[in-house]
Amino acid sequence: MPEPMIVTLDGPAGVGKTTLAKRLAQALGVAYLDTGAMFRAVALALGPGSWEWPDEAIASRLEPMGFSLEGIGEDSRLRLDGEIVGQRIRAEDVGLWASNLATKDCVRRFLKKAQREIGRATGLVAEGRDMGTVVFPGAAHKFFLEAEARVRAERRVRQLEQMGQRPDMAAIERSIRTRDDQDRNRTIAPLTPAPDALIIDTSLLDEDQVFARIMAEISPPASP
Repeated sequence: MPEPMIVTLDGPAGVGKTTLAKRLAQALGVAYLDTGAMFRAVALALGPGSWEWPDEAIASRLEPMGFSLEGIGEDSRLRLDGEIVGQRIRAEDVGLWASNLATKDCVRRFLKKAQREIGRATGLVAEGRDMGTVVFPGAAHKFFLEAEARVRAERRVRQLEQMGQRPDMAAIERSIRTRDDQDRNRTIAPLTPAPDALIIDTSLLDEDQVFARIMAEISPPASP
């Protein structure tokens, strides 16, 4: 049996990974895996300050948890202990909790195991921060998206406004820069492109342009 197709899409917060990953998964007919949502779901389940607990206490809380993934593309649904992971995980405070927990080796080991189990069962477009470097180093196609912090903050503000919220632009940008610093400088699985990943700066590109570039790499046009 051939191994399921894995496409990794890594990059910092607010770079446009989620929309692109869903669209790519839909076009390729595979599931969409939001690994950031897995970190956020764990953070929400454990609660604020959990990253300060002893590793043994965190591991014992994680052990009975189970993730599953169903559907394809836009219809992919991530579940934690049978419950669909909802929008509460998208709050800025939960994002910072998740970034703090991501520094814990026991959390990363638990989620890496869960992500690899999902990847063995189905083809994926896996979105995250270390998909191409740590979780799926043998993936056939790897991409790393970049964008300036200010641009990412503006995108996040628009996203939250569409959800009916009234976000503080300055606070959003500070949060993004804080998470960037944590993610890029942590000792465990820091945010960095895989050596064989295609790096795309999306600051001046729209979604269609980035999508077309990635699809051209995955499915290049046949020679005449």
